Amino acid sequence: MVQIIAGEKGKGKTKILLDKVNSDVKISKGTIVYLDKSNKHMYELNNKIRLINVNDYCIECASEFVGFICGIISQDHDLDKIYLDSFLKVACLSADDIERVIAKLDMISVKFNVDIIISLSANAETLSEPVRSKVIVAL
Repeated sequence: MVQIIAGEKGKGKTKILLDKVNSDVKISKGTIVYLDKSNKHMYELNNKIRLINVNDYCIECASEFVGFICGIISQDHDLDKIYLDSFLKVACLSADDIERVIAKLDMISVKFNVDIIISLSANAETLSEPVRSKVIVAL
């Protein structure tokens, strides 16, 4: 299932995401991956969480990003959760692509039983209904 932490830039989404991932690692039976646009939060993550700097992989569009997510899932059969910080930037998304990519990630999440938790820089009230229904925290 896809879950979204939504809010405008600077509202504290990353802090909530980091707190959630560090709590989840204590109870998770599988592995956890944290995707970000840099290594900035490396020392704020529990050392059992794998940090991936997406910018190291030359992703240029949303479809390449979805393929990247599928590659991560295919290489780790114990994968439990994927956390995505700065979703719009790491996924190379425009506002028009959000609903389509979230729907695709939701389908992948259900098929492979991997939860995907996303930090999305947008006001929850401006999101389409299918995307807004996945919001767990609105800032």
